[in-house]
Amino acid sequence: MDLFDIGQQENIHKNAPLAYRMRPRHLEEVVGQKAIAPGSVLRKAIEKDQLHSFVLFGPPGTGKTSIARIIAQTSNSHFQFLPAVTSGVSDIKKSAAEASDRLKFYRQRTILFVDEIHRFNKNQQDVLLPFVEDGTLLLIGATTENPLYELNNALLSRMKIYFLEALNQQELSEVISNALQDKERGLGEFDIKIDDESLALIAMNCKGDARMALNILETVVNSFYEPDSRFLIKIELLQKVMTRPLLRYDRSGDVHYDSISAFIKSIRGSDPDAALFWLAYMLEGGEDPKFIARRLIVHAAEDIGLADPQALMLATATAQAVQFVGMPEARIPLAEAVIYLAAAPKSNSSLAIDAAIAAVRQSHSIKVPPHIADTSHSKAASVLGKGNDYKYPHNYGGYVDQKYLPDNLLGQHFYKPGKNENEMRIKKFLDNLPG
Repeated sequence: MDLFDIGQQENIHKNAPLAYRMRPRHLEEVVGQKAIAPGSVLRKAIEKDQLHSFVLFGPPGTGKTSIARIIAQTSNSHFQFLPAVTSGVSDIKKSAAEASDRLKFYRQRTILFVDEIHRFNKNQQDVLLPFVEDGTLLLIGATTENPLYELNNALLSRMKIYFLEALNQQELSEVISNALQDKERGLGEFDIKIDDESLALIAMNCKGDARMALNILETVVNSFYEPDSRFLIKIELLQKVMTRPLLRYDRSGDVHYDSISAFIKSIRGSDPDAALFWLAYMLEGGEDPKFIARRLIVHAAEDIGLADPQALMLATATAQAVQFVGMPEARIPLAEAVIYLAAAPKSNSSLAIDAAIAAVRQSHSIKVPPHIADTSHSKAASVLGKGNDYKYPHNYGGYVDQKYLPDNLLGQHFYKPGKNENEMRIKKFLDNLPG
């Protein structure tokens, strides 16, 4: 049966989950979401039934499917639902053929709604492309994954992207209040109240997911409500039905990259509290601790470097510890390294390697000066002048003035000491060398 069949919606069984019963029936019932606020491009397109192909991108429980259901009920176009999880190329071609006949014989457009469109592979997306291109299908997709990564450029260029945001505490409170007051679809027929602290706890637990908020509400009512009595939802009751808050985290998409970016920038900015917070967020979200440890090694060399050479040693030891002990114990050496690196003096002078690489790439020819060339692996070394006139520094007290760069790079300086205490000592040493 079609998910969007209006007759089905009018005869929803009373035992359907509260979150399903409370899905918005009209645009006015959608809570939050600037993308469909009055006066927005998408709102006007829906109200005028002048839709274009688009993707709804947002976390779970933000109303993607609800908006699609509203379009299904208000549009004069034929609305067809296609779940990406269970649909293949043949289903797409069948939908396109039916849409073509519908347009040809009845002058009726077809809106194809693809739920979880990010699950379509490249081949399936390529099959969709010509039908979207020639107007046979008006495509609406819903996804929790960034479409800029998951959809190919050819398909994206023919669609708009609308972003749906996780609901804030006030919006979640409105969703819950609506459910408690609605006598037709919600819990309004019962005498149920909820205090502000409990609302805040639900909001914290469900991380902006309206569906999860309603599921929590329904669970506590089903578990503790007694008929014919006034019922107040308190924190003590919620704590009995709620598990640990679920985090919206992925290990390959935007959240993954944004989180590790915030983590490294917090360490670079010498904020150990923020760095620990993002470390905890990644670990709680299921991030691979070995990935975090690898990033710490890079950070220790890139952003601390010679300002505190111990940082790289600690980061390397931390990576070994993570590999050896595993989670959850690995959180402790990771935290130790994060605090140390965040509190360490910073220098990016090690990026001098990039200037050296640029010099190599820009040089037309590179020749090792003969006096510092190898003399142990060539029978003709002496004939070629290799090693001649080389001065062994230890014979001169540890340093002697001689050239080491190719002739075309003499006088070039790649390493520029930082202003930290350790590198100022290095600078003083280099500046005081004779020659």
